[in-house]
Amino acid sequence: MKARLFKTWDDLRSSYWFVPTLMTLGAIVLSFLTTYFDGRIGPDWIENVNWLSGNKPDGARALLSTVAGSMIGVAGVTFSITIASVVYASGQYGPRLLTNFMRDTGNQITLGTFIATFLYCLLVLRTVRSADEAPTGQTPAEDVIGAFVPHIAVLTAIVLTLASVAVFIYFIHHIPESIHVSNVIAGVGRDLNEKVDTLFPERIGQELPGASPPDARSEMPEAFYDEAESIRAVTTGYLQGVDGDALLEAACTHDLVLRMKYRPGDFVSEGEALLLAWPAERVTEDVCHELRRNFAYGRHRTALQDIRFLFNELVEIAARALSPGVNDPFTAISCLDWLGSTLKLIARRDFPNAVRYDEQGNIRVVAEPTTFAEFIEIVFDQLRPYVAADRNAALHTLQIIGEVGGATEEQERADTLRLAADRLLAACEEALPHASDRELIRTRHRVVAQLLSNQDSYDALAAQHDWFGGTA
Repeated sequence: MKARLFKTWDDLRSSYWFVPTLMTLGAIVLSFLTTYFDGRIGPDWIENVNWLSGNKPDGARALLSTVAGSMIGVAGVTFSITIASVVYASGQYGPRLLTNFMRDTGNQITLGTFIATFLYCLLVLRTVRSADEAPTGQTPAEDVIGAFVPHIAVLTAIVLTLASVAVFIYFIHHIPESIHVSNVIAGVGRDLNEKVDTLFPERIGQELPGASPPDARSEMPEAFYDEAESIRAVTTGYLQGVDGDALLEAACTHDLVLRMKYRPGDFVSEGEALLLAWPAERVTEDVCHELRRNFAYGRHRTALQDIRFLFNELVEIAARALSPGVNDPFTAISCLDWLGSTLKLIARRDFPNAVRYDEQGNIRVVAEPTTFAEFIEIVFDQLRPYVAADRNAALHTLQIIGEVGGATEEQERADTLRLAADRLLAACEEALPHASDRELIRTRHRVVAQLLSNQDSYDALAAQHDWFGGTA
């Protein structure tokens, strides 16, 4: 259930209507409050404020009408500019970045300010009345007294108008800034680094204290895969969130062993097995329903619990930049810098075990994490066909591989990086037409290979080399 709540909240944050709707509702409440206080206080207070001048009914109507008409016009222009920028960004950087622009708080507040000001003025306008519109009194004096001008509400409308002008100036500055490629890349890169801290490694329960990382298959009960009951999906879509704590609690409550078949970001079809649960005789229909509630689906991938999605966003920008139609290696290099920054963070992390236990040390949940080799494949293997054909991008990719290798102390991870460097060298040998470019790649590759082959003396070796030549 928690996973679905998080998904709903993430959907609301990603929508373009949620914040403007809240601001519009606030404007409705504000209009009733200000007119109520105007009715309670009366118009005499404004005569005691020297720097304020009272409005007559016609003047108040003209002011409110002008502001309301202007705001709805500006709101239309703002919406058009936003849609145009979104279309440009989606075509230039990839459709998966559409959500990033839709959830931009600045754009949402801008539209909400204009709509809220328009609706506020419209609601206040209906309360203004002149003497001839008031209920007929017994004397002319009573007719004049019947006029009503909500001075507090009109002053509030002026304040909202000034705020709208300030927001519009901000919006004109914000739109070109938000679609600048460096800012787009940096925004995704910062989100990626934050997700490493908050989601990676994503833990379900606690590892067994004092134990070395077990092999998941050897830890499973005998005949688990032959006798386990399949908990099947009842809908189709991308798995956006999993409530791991609730799964562990359900496994402990019903004395089950659960094996997750999918991770956030995977596509699940209706009828496919989400989980394997053992022993099968304890898996009732109510238990199946309880377990299914801990999975949230959607029509597209999100960054809610899927760190691979953010990796793919930067990879897509880099791949598009290196395509023949764009041919912008420096944008790709910027993406590689941010990808390298995240890989360095991951290279320093201890990866979680697949197996999770309860407090008594009984195996309860098996949830395979994304491995270091998978992250390397997501970045370097997917980009290799594009990077190999560009000298500058290939040199920088080898540099990133070497720098990531310097962030880890595990030789196994260094060997994974060495394999990525070897594959890139082989691809460059085939893709680069000039012998001088191929020789530069070979030189850089030799430096990287030497650094990755000697993890114990990486720092000493790195001091002997620079990335723009051979030895220092």
